[in-house]
Amino acid sequence: MQKIPLIATKIIASSVIAICASSAFSQESTSAAPLRNVVQLSASGAVEVQQDWLTVVLATSRDGADAVILQNQLKTALDSALAEAKKYAQAGQLDLHTGNFSLSPRYGKDGKIQGWVGTTELVLEGRDFSRIASTAGKINTLTMSNVAFSLSRSQRAQVEGDAQLLAIEQFKSKAQDIAKGFGFSGYSLREVSVNTNDTGPTPRMRPMAMSAKLMEADMPVPTEAGRSTVQVTVSGAVQLTGP
Repeated sequence: MQKIPLIATKIIASSVIAICASSAFSQESTSAAPLRNVVQLSASGAVEVQQDWLTVVLATSRDGADAVILQNQLKTALDSALAEAKKYAQAGQLDLHTGNFSLSPRYGKDGKIQGWVGTTELVLEGRDFSRIASTAGKINTLTMSNVAFSLSRSQRAQVEGDAQLLAIEQFKSKAQDIAKGFGFSGYSLREVSVNTNDTGPTPRMRPMAMSAKLMEADMPVPTEAGRSTVQVTVSGAVQLTGP
């Protein structure tokens, strides 16, 4: 086999390096070129819907000198509430789970522990407002802490899809109008982002006079949902095209 002279090898290598450098410079020059006829815009679509998910938080707070005794008291109150609530549980209609369970020391002015304070919670949630309210009214070891309305996952997904379609159509219409306004025949999509949020009243009740009276009379908790507005915003950049 014929060997290539050393000097020829060096010349070939130098040529390759020169070609690579020229190509890199060309790419940098192209990428640095300013964009022309590119427009940034955004459009939104909103759908208002009735809130279909109710969350009720039942809780109790206790204090005492002995942490172990206090913990047992809280556990007993929670176990009793769970046993009662499970009688009426139904997947998707009334789901339940335990919430916050905490135990912390209470300090005196001298910095020493004077006692203990504990809290426990039970959360009832679902689509069946009447079942949830009635069950909450039957529990007498915990009192009302919070009531909140929102959208269920399935409802939110459906409404987001509807709002997204509206936002996309608005975006396309606005892009076409802008293109025509500047004397172009159309546009091409360069980049886009989609953001979703929902707003609406979230009624909350305080565990005051309502709790003791309703529990003693075994009365359901009054509930009334509001409405939520789900809004989807489509933002992006379009390249104006055509004469």
